Amino acid sequence: MFRLKDLLLITPPFTQLNTPYPATAYLKGFLNTKSISSFQVDLGIEVILALFERSKFAYLFESAKENNTIQTENAERIYTLREAYLTPLNEVIRFLQGENPTLARQICAGNFLPQASRFEQLDDLEFAFGMMGMQDKAKHLATLYLEDLSDFIIECIDDNFGFSRYAERMGQSANSFDELHDLLQTAPTFIDEITLSLLEQKINETQPKLICFSVPFPGNLYSAFRCAQFIKSNYPDIKIAMGGGFPNTELRSVTDTRVFDYFDFITLDDGELPIELLFQHIEDLSFFELKRTLHLKDDKVYYNNTSDKADYKQIDLGTPDYSDLRLNKYISVIEIANPMHSLWSDGRWNKLTMAHGCYWGKCTFCDISLDYIKIYEPIAAKILVDRMEELIKQTNESGFHFVDEAAPPALMKALALEIIRRKLTVTWWANIRFEKNFTQDLCLLLKASGCIAVSGGLEVASDRLLALIDKGVSVEQVAKVTRNFTNADIMVHAYLMYGYPTQNEQETIDSLEMVRQLFEAGIIQSGFWHQFALTAHSPIGLNPENYNLKPNLKEITFANNDIDFVDNTGIDHSKYSFGLKKSLYNYMHDIGYDIPLKDWFDFKTPRTKISPDYINNCLVTSEHFNIKANNKIIWLGTTPIHNEFTKSKKGNTWTMLQLIFHTPEMVKEIILEQKEGLWFLDLLPQLSPENVKQLTFNQIKLNFEEQFENFELFWYSKPIQQLKSIGLIVI
Repeated sequence: MFRLKDLLLITPPFTQLNTPYPATAYLKGFLNTKSISSFQVDLGIEVILALFERSKFAYLFESAKENNTIQTENAERIYTLREAYLTPLNEVIRFLQGENPTLARQICAGNFLPQASRFEQLDDLEFAFGMMGMQDKAKHLATLYLEDLSDFIIECIDDNFGFSRYAERMGQSANSFDELHDLLQTAPTFIDEITLSLLEQKINETQPKLICFSVPFPGNLYSAFRCAQFIKSNYPDIKIAMGGGFPNTELRSVTDTRVFDYFDFITLDDGELPIELLFQHIEDLSFFELKRTLHLKDDKVYYNNTSDKADYKQIDLGTPDYSDLRLNKYISVIEIANPMHSLWSDGRWNKLTMAHGCYWGKCTFCDISLDYIKIYEPIAAKILVDRMEELIKQTNESGFHFVDEAAPPALMKALALEIIRRKLTVTWWANIRFEKNFTQDLCLLLKASGCIAVSGGLEVASDRLLALIDKGVSVEQVAKVTRNFTNADIMVHAYLMYGYPTQNEQETIDSLEMVRQLFEAGIIQSGFWHQFALTAHSPIGLNPENYNLKPNLKEITFANNDIDFVDNTGIDHSKYSFGLKKSLYNYMHDIGYDIPLKDWFDFKTPRTKISPDYINNCLVTSEHFNIKANNKIIWLGTTPIHNEFTKSKKGNTWTMLQLIFHTPEMVKEIILEQKEGLWFLDLLPQLSPENVKQLTFNQIKLNFEEQFENFELFWYSKPIQQLKSIGLIVI
């Protein structure tokens, strides 16, 4: 089937199994607005589906045997049980694609899937998944089964293989191109042959003028170069470009001309305008005014930024277009029992951004000098929800992951109101900063619009280090904000860091104690520890001497991002890794709080100096009656049933109003004096989020005081305050 296209957009192996990386969909959506035809393909999922197929894997088993590469006890077991692995393979893949849900019962029944080394921790299954359903348990078991087969590939066929990366080491801190170049001179691997066969098929079908590779991560780099090498050898007239997260951060300083034996162009930062201008160049070779594009000129790497055309505003980029991608063939997996990781890998999410860049843009470990973070431009909530509706129609999926560095609270509020106004049923989650603007009421509004989870950087749970990071939050503030999200039934995931410059061992243990208390208080449900890494484009990387670090700088001819360094504290922070992660695993399962912190480590550690009630004390706050005059008042609840009745006391009679509010979970009754009650009843429709202009606290106060006195006495009365639990919010 021929589908002639101007551009072929490719994500090389491998990224996620459950959902496509969105870069090509964003670019295709933009190209649609310019009437430039394109076809996109995620070679990662295509290769996985071709590889994990019964006949293909049977060939792989026999190839390993013939080549005498089955050397380990684990590989020998898998090969011996090869028929048990091969028989259910196609059906397990279908199950993970959501096509065969009844298989879950058989998978969970035991003795259905063969088991090798990945199942060694299976005793923890009930502990890890006791509160989860059969489908999730089955997905976890099926994931372990596929990982057994992945281990066989790594041990016997190709040690560079990985489900979400390929030859990742080649792309990490590759200051020189030599090692990757040498590898590309060897014969293609078994995985390469599958990849190149699929690539050839797509090229022949589309016959593009320009092929663009989006390389988001180090684990995509090798395959991108292997594919480019194949295209140069077999389709020399087709031009090849590379862009995406990896070149944006790592290849800004490339000087090795051999890179351009594979790629004609490398574009940096936002790709829309650079690709548009590249296409114009290919259509008219005399046109060579490009944007942020590296190419060869006079046998040297040349940075071509000669176009004076400005980058497009977010409003002009169009809606991401996921057509061409085989959305129903992605695989949902559950690798580990981590609530946030299951969101990442289970189910398919439409990925969007609320804003270009980061509204905070100060964190010292972050690449804030680069445009993708430095240039902040929000998208209007109306346009965002328009795009959400378009994507729902296009993909038949109503789940959204907003992949911002940190989603702005004000825009999240506007987005939530717009979703509620349109009566959309969507599920969404986002990355945030734990800042004070996330009040209890704002969190309730976000929940009402479909928000189910947030992830944010607590980093080092130490006020001294948070200030050094310039995070703009304190541990106390994080505790209050996570409490607000949790009370709104929104899951909270915290990114945690250890080994930050100048951090001492006391602070590491104290940080762990803070994390322990946050989990014990029930206000964080998920977390992940990672060790600090020094990157070239962060404030620390640019000025390491200010952070007590000594970088080990090397000559850069290829990739430049991660920098080796010596921590002048002399502390080996890596020794804390196992204990931090083991304790966190237990805390996520709501156990281990009483275990002394020292018991998580096999070496002597200092005693924590944090009070055992520190987090609880942070959460003890008195009720503040400090609503601002311009705060918006919104009613998310239903219209109440009302009844009038009389009340008598000491010979006096009053007419009262009974308001009965039904929620999906309860019935709430409040009693007001008749006149004030009728006024409030008339007010409720005006507080609906469907009204574009919400009433402010001051407007309501003035309206009340036209008829009555003592508005504050009425507003802060027990009956009105009771309604805060069922939909009366102040934002």
